[in-house]
Amino acid sequence: MSPVSFSLRKLKIAAASLALALAGLAACAAPFNADVSRFQAQLPAPQGQSFAIVADDPALAGGLEFAQYAGYVAQNLRELGYTDAASPQEANLLVRFDYGVDNGRERIDRSPFAYGYRDPFYSGWYDYQPIVFRDRQGRTRVSYVPTRPWGYGFYDPWFDGGTESYTVYTSGISLKIDDAAGKRLFEGKAQALSTSNRLQYLVPNLVEAMFTDFPGDSGKTMRISIAPEDQPVQPK
Repeated sequence: MSPVSFSLRKLKIAAASLALALAGLAACAAPFNADVSRFQAQLPAPQGQSFAIVADDPALAGGLEFAQYAGYVAQNLRELGYTDAASPQEANLLVRFDYGVDNGRERIDRSPFAYGYRDPFYSGWYDYQPIVFRDRQGRTRVSYVPTRPWGYGFYDPWFDGGTESYTVYTSGISLKIDDAAGKRLFEGKAQALSTSNRLQYLVPNLVEAMFTDFPGDSGKTMRISIAPEDQPVQPK
């Protein structure tokens, strides 16, 4: 191999490493976006009603991982004004919770180099109208209400020339609330695309999206954007 060829090869490796590092930084600094759909039928206003959280998927029941993620749901319900029941049999509200992430799929993109942020993982199924409000902790939150159908797209602002490939994962949670008689009062789903498949990173963000402006308008899908913390969790 000639010195020139070897130098070019090293240059390409260095450039690829830099591009991956930049992409990692972008993932940390970017907001977490989730599409949230919620349906309700006479969900009672919180007045101290008791709740219990159970696994909607029996395979998750009793697991330590499920208990940790259910804890995020429970904390949000307490902040709303509900209380913990001693057991599912004694609860006024039975909350069925499920979560998961798929095996991912490859995305191939050819795009111009641009420093700046545009959602790198999906340009959206809809056009969205932003609504800015404050949550229960006084933090600023942005919801996006779909205004018209649009198309799926994939864009990466970090690479220039050639074709770049990524593994993109779809993650989601579901929440169902029944009363003591078994009547369904609430159903909700939150779904997101990201380059991370770590549930420890994904589930807390999905739960926060679910409980943003909870219980929401029945039958509407909103995109909830969660700003990163000052010291964000590294997705990968």
